[in-house]
Amino acid sequence: MLSLAVPALVVLAAEPLYLLVDTAVVGNLGTVPLGGLAVGGGLLAWAAALLNFLAYGTTARAARRAGAGDRDGAVAEGVQATWLALALGLGVLVLFQVLAGPLTRLLAGSPGAVAEAGEQWLRVASLGAPLLLVSLAGNGWMRGVQELRRPVRYVLAGSLLSLVLCPLLVHPAGLGLVGSAVANVLGQTLTAGLFVRALTREGVGWRPRPAALRIQLVIGRDLLLRAAVLQVSFLVAAGVAARAGTASLGAHQIALQLFFFLALVLDAYAIAAQTLVGHALGGGRPADARATASRVVLWGLGTGVLVGAALLASRDVMLPLFTDDPAVLQQAEIVWWFLALMQPLAGVVFALDGVLMGAGDVGYLRTVTIGSAVVGFLPLSLLAGPLGWGLAGIWTGLCLFIALRLVGVLVRVAGDRWLSAPATVGT
Repeated sequence: MLSLAVPALVVLAAEPLYLLVDTAVVGNLGTVPLGGLAVGGGLLAWAAALLNFLAYGTTARAARRAGAGDRDGAVAEGVQATWLALALGLGVLVLFQVLAGPLTRLLAGSPGAVAEAGEQWLRVASLGAPLLLVSLAGNGWMRGVQELRRPVRYVLAGSLLSLVLCPLLVHPAGLGLVGSAVANVLGQTLTAGLFVRALTREGVGWRPRPAALRIQLVIGRDLLLRAAVLQVSFLVAAGVAARAGTASLGAHQIALQLFFFLALVLDAYAIAAQTLVGHALGGGRPADARATASRVVLWGLGTGVLVGAALLASRDVMLPLFTDDPAVLQQAEIVWWFLALMQPLAGVVFALDGVLMGAGDVGYLRTVTIGSAVVGFLPLSLLAGPLGWGLAGIWTGLCLFIALRLVGVLVRVAGDRWLSAPATVGT
């Protein structure tokens, strides 16, 4: 478990860690650039999360093939996923180039300085969308064949490049917020290039196979719908925060980036579980799959408790790293408690998500996630504005969303149906 989870942790944490540094660098430019990063970055993150089935769906399919002894077939899944990533990435790029202005104004709540800053950032950063999706596909097939060390090198190389360039381009070079976007694109270029080189060296043919692409799209459908509802919920929450004022939006951006960072850190166990469960079921070993589920629950819960305690202990040290604006700090202190106390629940939820994805039980995950968002997250976020609950209302909704998902996945894994979910492989 740990031999898979630790490299996955490094890969998962690299990009959000860079985004945290990016938020801190831009935050020192002022409240408007920070709000612009929240708006533009939120839209790009929405697109990436919406299409993350390129990683998670590919991992499940490749792991089943690898578990059955078909490594070439597992790598071939990566080839088709890469073609799909390029096609979808170009679509995302065109969408943001055409609609960057309307989308940022919609998310910011009205035309103004924040919306303009967000549009400026998004037009440049979206150039890296195809590269970002290619990297997702690369991570997917490599996880499936239990090759997690090379992705660490690839992702760290790109993230370190961005990490070095971001403060230099934003401040000494005088590019301001645009410098953040340029650094992002350059880092993604390096990472995607390394993944493509690794795939080429496997010696598997590069010809696109329409039948395989259609199968990947069908299997990704449930993950796509799940991600769409989830991301709409986060966009609605950001829109409500924006309408509450620039300080609320800035505090929400800081806390949300930390939430995403910690979610991906905890997701390291999910990646390990997904790979191990896929291999076990592909090899006809359901008892091993259930044992993996039991272990990953304990790891997720224990890590969540430690992370929550660390957040509470370090609040006064961490918050000033992101901003020195008193109004933003005041709002951030409100959401910090929510962020910390949800971590033990989130640790179990994210880990069991990986178990069910590895089993191919994505239809159930879709239903649980959508139901939890519709019943918990969205209503409280929408009511937070008119009822004057502010960020406390939004983050109460997020906590309820996590709690409802926890109940759903625990009930499913306690039964047997997930062990006989349809195989996520095809010809």
